[in-house]
Parts: sequence; C-alpha cells; structure tokens
Amino acid sequence: MFYQPGVTEHNLPHDPFKACVVPRPIGWISTQNKEGQANLAPYSQFNNLTFDPPYVMFSSNQTVNGTRKDTVVNAEQTGRFVWNLATWDLREAVNISAEQVPYGVDEFERAKVTKEPATLIDVPMVRESPVKFECEYHSTVRLPGNPPMGTVDVVIGRVIAVHIKDEVMTDGILDIKKTKPIARCGYYQYTVVTETFDMVIPGYKKSPDFVLQSINPSSINLLQSN
Repeated sequence: MFYQPGVTEHNLPHDPFKACVVPRPIGWISTQNKEGQANLAPYSQFNNLTFDPPYVMFSSNQTVNGTRKDTVVNAEQTGRFVWNLATWDLREAVNISAEQVPYGVDEFERAKVTKEPATLIDVPMVRESPVKFECEYHSTVRLPGNPPMGTVDVVIGRVIAVHIKDEVMTDGILDIKKTKPIARCGYYQYTVVTETFDMVIPGYKKSPDFVLQSINPSSINLLQSN
C-alpha cells in the first residue's frame, strides 16, 4: 500500500503510522506545579536526544478542548521534570495515570504509586520505578497539528541526575531482563522487553567495552592517547 499523510486516504480502519515506528519508549513524566501539587502522566513519544550531555524529549498533544497538558505547563513554569521508567510490573499504574483528570489532581495517588523525593530538584519520583532521570527543562518546540489535537508541544530537558536501583544491575550493566521495560506499539498495543542480543560493528578496532563507555572523561582520555 501507499498513502500520503494528510493528502490521500490510507483506506484502513486506523492510521498505521504509529504502528510502523515501534517499539516506542514511554515517557512516564512526573512534575509539580507552583502550588506543590504533583502530576504524573505517560507519553508515547519519548526518547533520548544526546548522551554527552544527556538530553531527553517527550511530545505532548493538546487536550481535546484545546488546552495544553499539565505536564507541559508544569515543566515550563518550574523548569523541572522527572522521567520514570515504565515497567511490566507498573503497567497498570502507567495506564491509570494516562486518564485525563482536572488540573491539580494527584495521579500518584490515583495510580497507587509512592512519591520519592528527587535529589537535585523539587519534583517527586515514582519510588517503585527502577530507573529515574531528574531533568532540567531546556525548551519547547511547538509543532503545528491537525484538529482536534492542534499544536503539539515537544519538550526537551537536560538530564542532571540518574537513579538506578542496585537490584536491576548485573555485573555492572543495567539488566533489561530485570527491569522489563514496556513500550508502545500501534493502536492499543504495548510490548515488554525481556530478551536482548549483542552485535559489535564489523571491523571495529576498539574493544566492545570502549563502545559501552560512550563519551565521558575516561573515554576522551583514551581517544587522546590513541
């Protein structure tokens, strides 16, 4: 099949676009408004943008009545937000926190998850989540959108602190089989990651350990010495 989004009909019950770009990490984002009220919501367009320094982004449609999501408003007004890893064990809490509720309603309480104080910022984290990023708000890119959603807010933040529970580490590596992250597919479908495989780029002269280091002070020194 072939179609042009917004130009020609795909002649399917649902637009297959989002089902093509899978699996998508879930941006389970916690924020706090100026009055100290907590907010927690999942976003299916989330990813890291860079790793040195680390930046992440999440994309938020407007609500059906044309207002901006609480998460976006809070992040912009306070300059802070937290990403919490959405896992298989927390899947029901993630889903409950997706429900649209009036501004100021505490989704932590609705989803029955525990607030954990962050270290560097005044935003609660999900204690039950095995991985959390504390983020400083950087900017919002507003993209045009079609009715009924209208403008789309792409929120970018710099990761200033990382929390990883010791029990999900194996031999110094974050163990996907222990975290069991969930991700969005198309339609109402999700997936859970329980299996991985390794591949090293053919002809790569450095050791695999060097690849895993990414760019940090020790790897920069190694680059300069070679």
